[in-house]
Amino acid sequence: MSTPPLARRGFLKGALGMGALAATGSLAACAPGGTTAAPSKLAKPTASASSAKGEITIWNRSGDLFKVFDAAIGKFREAYPGVKVNHQAVDIDAKLANTLISGTGVPDGSFWDDAKISGQAEHLFDLTDLISPYRDQTAPYKLSVNTVDGKIYGVPWDLDPGLLWYREDILEDAGVDPAGLATYDDLVAAARTVKEKVPSTKPIHLDKDPFLGQLWLEMLANQQGTSLTDAQGKLRLDSAEYRRILTWIETAVKDGLVTHAPYLKPADVNTLDNGQQVFVPWAIWWSFAPQQLLKQTKGKWRAAPLPAWTPGGARSGAMGGSSFVIPAKAKNPELAWLLYEFLCFKEPGYTAVYGPNDVYPGGLSTSVPSFKPALDPAKPLFEPIEALGGQDLWKVAVEAAATIPAAAPIPWWWAESVDYLGNNLQRLMEGKMSPDQVISESGEKIQRNLIDRS
Repeated sequence: MSTPPLARRGFLKGALGMGALAATGSLAACAPGGTTAAPSKLAKPTASASSAKGEITIWNRSGDLFKVFDAAIGKFREAYPGVKVNHQAVDIDAKLANTLISGTGVPDGSFWDDAKISGQAEHLFDLTDLISPYRDQTAPYKLSVNTVDGKIYGVPWDLDPGLLWYREDILEDAGVDPAGLATYDDLVAAARTVKEKVPSTKPIHLDKDPFLGQLWLEMLANQQGTSLTDAQGKLRLDSAEYRRILTWIETAVKDGLVTHAPYLKPADVNTLDNGQQVFVPWAIWWSFAPQQLLKQTKGKWRAAPLPAWTPGGARSGAMGGSSFVIPAKAKNPELAWLLYEFLCFKEPGYTAVYGPNDVYPGGLSTSVPSFKPALDPAKPLFEPIEALGGQDLWKVAVEAAATIPAAAPIPWWWAESVDYLGNNLQRLMEGKMSPDQVISESGEKIQRNLIDRS
């Protein structure tokens, strides 16, 4: 039996903390294309596994994920017996950025959200040469969000593919074949069919939290190969891709097909459990819901690839994610690289992270590795999930992950833009704004208050 894995609590905590961090100005130290100092390039260590010696301090967030990495670091110690690893649970969102800027007490390596890396690139090692041997084997999305001015500053770790979560029993009763949900138009049509069969349903989940709503919007944009800015930091909200998403939302709202509820809060859980919600297009980490929160409908939910925006288009996009960084003032950066290389690119490192362990006997199932050799549908790192009716979520997730397009570096001001785009997206979901109004008003304020002032 698979023990329910962790929710993306650590990610959400970090993501929601981005706004406070940005407000302090520490994220504004440099924007993509605007670093103020030449980055330090880390050279490949010359020591072998048997000869590598020294001590490193590694920061991770506290909680279940810390325990998972702690066990995996134990495997690294076996492979590199001369390296002592001080693995510390730290409030990274409160400490890391300020520590990097001050240069005092920096760790040798740290876990960090992808969204924060571009804003602190000048304080991190340039890892381009070290990542180079693994470049073609790493998910393009993870490479792109870790790249600033053509240089890679993070060691890509997880990939968080978007999936379509659905109630198998309700679709069966309504005569809807989930395999036929190839496009978002198909999804709206299926929602209409379900509502005709059961008028009390409001089948499609739209999130009521502005931050998570905007993060979700970016997943849908990533599906179409775009994002809020391009690699040069130019805003591209006013585009066919974003207008397509916003128009689809408007249609679903006007047709009474949505439940507008905050992510896994009581109002959300209740409507998921009572059959009102039938479709949840969300990241893989929604798997937490049927495993730990849903009581009445546990075992009735399934996962499928997201629909495509156009026929034959990508069937997934990334929603969130984290990597590892090595501070430019680290004492033993070469040894930190050996650890992260082991955890992300080496067997048994990534298996120790994602496979069955003492913390999660069924394996870690809230993301998948970004290293493509680890993403074999026939060789699952985590087990089928009982709360999904025994579905092989690994196979669904890795096949979806393979379709995720590349992106651009996430701008340092992204969290602050929620005050404009995230809030206006909520107004669209409430029927109070049109797609054109969301684009024009949000774009104008982001440009004036964030981009032009950076």
